Amino acid sequence: MVRPPLTPEEHLRGEHLGRLLRQARGERSIVEVAAAAGMSAETLRKIETGRIATPAFFTIAALADVLGISLDHLAVRSTPAPT
Repeated sequence: MVRPPLTPEEHLRGEHLGRLLRQARGERSIVEVAAAAGMSAETLRKIETGRIATPAFFTIAALADVLGISLDHLAVRSTPAPT
């Protein structure tokens, strides 16, 4: 199955999500958080930098749990304001 290319809005939303997750991680190491969420540090790095703009729901749910933030917060905050 071929995945359709992401829209500019999806890329922007992924970048916002990545910034939110990076801020929530704070001073904790990327390796520590990734391991606690059950993923590789490289995957978390890609999410935080927006290179994975549309991560799977369960990936984000695991990160939210480890970081102590709600999915509602992420959903609302990762949607960029209209320009």
